[in-house]
Amino acid sequence: MTTASPSPLVPPFTRETAILKVRAAEDGWNSRDPQRVSLAYTVDSVWRNRSEFVTGREEIVGFLTRKWARELEYRLIKELWAFDGDRIAVRFCYECHDADGQWFRSYGNENWEFDEKGLMKRRHASINDLAIAESDRLFRWPIGRRPDDHRGLSALGL
Repeated sequence: MTTASPSPLVPPFTRETAILKVRAAEDGWNSRDPQRVSLAYTVDSVWRNRSEFVTGREEIVGFLTRKWARELEYRLIKELWAFDGDRIAVRFCYECHDADGQWFRSYGNENWEFDEKGLMKRRHASINDLAIAESDRLFRWPIGRRPDDHRGLSALGL
């Protein structure tokens, strides 16, 4: 996960550094720590997440706090889709359940743009949710970082 200090994962990205940047973002989000995650973004970062628009770290922390209060047992996998210069596109999938115990698998795409320090200054996310049975879950590792030996999206057929 990148922090407010300069990161070795800075643009222009290579395939290798883009993959590392995607995994760092996945690891951060799987921490479910809004403050930690917000440090990967510029202080004035601009997001579009579904129909919600968020600007700046303070709003990012608020958004993620609300998100993880309702998306329980959240587990996420991200995969590099494309990259060029200071931009990365990913596809992702996460599983979680609501307060009533209904499980969901949410699929989406994100477009990211970074500053010269490797902090994300722009994030656009499009996401679709699918209700699933608990028995259909594919992401069953302990809460936190996805184990290195856990299959990614392509290997899971997602």
